[in-house]
Amino acid sequence: MSLENMLYGLMLRSGNDAATAIAEHIGGSEEGFVLMMNQKAEMLGLHNSHFMNPHGLDAEGHYSSANDLAFLTAYALKNPIFRDIVKTKVKKAPNPNDKWDYSWLNKNKMLQMYEGADGVKTGYTKKALRCLVSSATRQGQQLVAVTLNDGTDWADHKQMLDYGFEHFPLKDIYQKGQGVQNYPYQVGKSFSYPFAAGEMEQIRTKLVVTVRTSMDYLLGERGKLYVMLGTKQLGVIPLYEKDSALLMTKDRSVFANEQGIAAHVSHSSYHARGSLIDAARAVFNALFTAFD
Repeated sequence: MSLENMLYGLMLRSGNDAATAIAEHIGGSEEGFVLMMNQKAEMLGLHNSHFMNPHGLDAEGHYSSANDLAFLTAYALKNPIFRDIVKTKVKKAPNPNDKWDYSWLNKNKMLQMYEGADGVKTGYTKKALRCLVSSATRQGQQLVAVTLNDGTDWADHKQMLDYGFEHFPLKDIYQKGQGVQNYPYQVGKSFSYPFAAGEMEQIRTKLVVTVRTSMDYLLGERGKLYVMLGTKQLGVIPLYEKDSALLMTKDRSVFANEQGIAAHVSHSSYHARGSLIDAARAVFNALFTAFD
């Protein structure tokens, strides 16, 4: 079976057999892939997560937290293949060993129940009980919700996502190509952020001119615009001259954490490219909860 179809079987139907097979393929062995998982968790700053197997079944020393799962999901959703897989409701795949084909129905009922739902994963074990990570996109804004040991998770996720969209609407702050007052520069990337009530009025910016002898200057950057909410840095936006070819490039994330680890993902802020191998790694890095 192709790696791509194995990933669908893994994510739509919680295929523990697929988890083991893919882990052996990518990591050389289950143990080898678990080492990769924990290295990735450390790199992403997931301080309350530790993996002992590639499928999430109960094991001593295998754990995560709701907050880590939200950060991890935001990271995994940067991968376009991962995004396509987790929002798929039904997937058909050829059976390499028999005449009948596979037809997998996604266990994530949020895809049918909630407007704009586009992910992510259900989970259950005897110790973890019902776990759910969901995502939804409305008007270009994508939110992630996480619950652990929640017997009413479908209803709770609907309420959590509704609350997020209502109380943290995505607001545009800068548009790519917008001029900067008192400077002959233009904003190099669009920037938006999900503000709570009263937060947008607290936004302030700090402009730092790029040193002429620096490599950044030689590559076309003329300054950086730091977007602050109080003492918290929300993002850094490059500034270019108005005729710069860099203004024609595709937007990438301007959030403060360049690895894109955030509890929310905003419209075109996150872009990623990757092969099926990259997607497989993203999926396994996102083995945030037990597969039932």
